[in-house]
Amino acid sequence: MKIVDFHCDTISQLYDLKQSGENINLKENKLHLDLNKMKKSDYMLQVFASYVNLGSNNKPLESCLSYIDLLYKEVEKNKNEIGIVYNYEDILKNIENKKMSALLSIEEGGVCKGNLSLLRNFYRLGVRMMTLTWNYENELAYPNGYFYDEENNSRKGLKEKGFEFIDEMERLGMIIDVSHLSDDGIYDVYNNTKNPFIASHSNARSLCSHQRNLTDDMIKKIGHRGGLIGVNFYSSFLNNNYKSNDMSKIEDIIDHMKYIANMGGIDSVGIGSDFDGIDCPLEFESAENMQLIYNSMKKSGFKEEDIEKIFYKNAMRLFKELL
Repeated sequence: MKIVDFHCDTISQLYDLKQSGENINLKENKLHLDLNKMKKSDYMLQVFASYVNLGSNNKPLESCLSYIDLLYKEVEKNKNEIGIVYNYEDILKNIENKKMSALLSIEEGGVCKGNLSLLRNFYRLGVRMMTLTWNYENELAYPNGYFYDEENNSRKGLKEKGFEFIDEMERLGMIIDVSHLSDDGIYDVYNNTKNPFIASHSNARSLCSHQRNLTDDMIKKIGHRGGLIGVNFYSSFLNNNYKSNDMSKIEDIIDHMKYIANMGGIDSVGIGSDFDGIDCPLEFESAENMQLIYNSMKKSGFKEEDIEKIFYKNAMRLFKELL
């Protein structure tokens, strides 16, 4: 079964480990994801996020550029196996040439410092997707955890610059990613855009009450718009009884897939593993064993055509429309 995964933090992890002196690469490593593991699981495309932590990084722009540079270098070393894509046609060319695809995203809109020219330059570098926030307030918006302030009648959604950014992202053809965004911010995106948008690595709040997850209404709105929700494999986002270091279980991942499909439609469900951005053990260990999820989905009653949609066809439909 072909696979499109909307989110991993592998490239940021690789960079940090290299900076600490470790001899590590994208071809083969001990992380959740590398090219050999992807090939074994029959990956079609991986979205590689440049993840920046504003709370601990005092040079977010420089770091983001370094991550992108590292991805380009690693892809160049393995150009017979994987290629960076900029549009839907590039994905089709890689499929024809029996190569996997890498698509660039940014996880933290604050790297742009509220500057639209930086956003446009990231687009020129190949970035085709971006979260407006990570876990910290920035020039664009408030992250998850900020809620409507009833006492002061104060909304905690997009800021003025945030509205400018989503306008420009739609104009450019850069996919807006609402994972990590506050509840008000998600509604601001919905009410002020026309195109489908995604939550690249978020789950259903009704099944797991973590603030990073989506309410039923959000799931319905994303689905109605034609957007996608990538189911996250982090145990804390899967089950209310789990802690961050508890094992991520396939049955819980499937429960969220089913719930999101029931709320937003089968066309709204995708995969957003969060590989190498999560610290819990995985029942299936790594990207190498993604077909175990496929097998469990079949046993749980998913039709083959619906598994295909979740694993890659929904994503390809979105890429065809937006890229």
